[in-house]
Amino acid sequence: MILLADCFFMHRTTLGDFELTIISDGTYFLDGGAFFGVVPKTMWSKKVTPDEQNRLDAGLNSLLVRTGEKNILIETGIGNKLPDRLAQIYKQPAKLLDNLHVAGVAPEDIDIVINTHLHFDHCGWNTVRRGDQMVATFPNAKYYVQEQEWEHACQQMERDAISYMSPNYDPLIETGQMVLLNGDLELSPGISVKVFPGHTAKMQAVIIESGRKKACYISDLIPTSAHIDLTWVMAFDLFPLETIESRKEYYAWAIPEKWLTVFTHDDRTPWGYVERGERGRLALAQVR
Repeated sequence: MILLADCFFMHRTTLGDFELTIISDGTYFLDGGAFFGVVPKTMWSKKVTPDEQNRLDAGLNSLLVRTGEKNILIETGIGNKLPDRLAQIYKQPAKLLDNLHVAGVAPEDIDIVINTHLHFDHCGWNTVRRGDQMVATFPNAKYYVQEQEWEHACQQMERDAISYMSPNYDPLIETGQMVLLNGDLELSPGISVKVFPGHTAKMQAVIIESGRKKACYISDLIPTSAHIDLTWVMAFDLFPLETIESRKEYYAWAIPEKWLTVFTHDDRTPWGYVERGERGRLALAQVR
């Protein structure tokens, strides 16, 4: 393993001919109650320990996929553009570019950026300030997100307007560098997206396939290894019943086919294999 810029260890594995590396943007604070929704604290606190303000350190895990032909970055973390008020609430670690450098990758080396959705903690490094303008952090990349996710972001609805910050994506729409998708699609050989509604209506997961092996960056459908139970959904989910149905659909493929599941917000266990243990209970086999 390689030491990260924020003193964590870089997780790296191979999947067929592809190399997969977790690239951290650091950790940020989330409220424990919001993170676990209606699950009582007496239950979730057995898996994770909050601080005195009931906050949890959540990971900001991006995934770098090297296919041999392309460098693909899935998610871009919080970035460095949060307003002061939100930076005080959540923290603003801004470690992604440093950790890409540790991994031997410059922003110019990225060919594809995939945003599963457009919440600020998933697309913050899409752009950087250059004078009075916002420009692409990854100048040679095509960016991809679902069109209806972007349309929802533009509506700025009361329920979740705080989650969407247009400087992270609108400048890329204007230049044509961000491509708006309509449904499931293969973006590059072995790299495809599939919509799993629940967290948002059009959140997309990224499925990676090489050498008859599969991995999935499942994003906020299953944000951490502590959320693998079907009913442990976040208060942030717009459609919690659809989250449960989407998890059922995902497990129907991932468990029997032994997909590597990548967790976007787990600061300790960024990936593993979901399996059924005793009496059918869901469990996680970690990568060794």
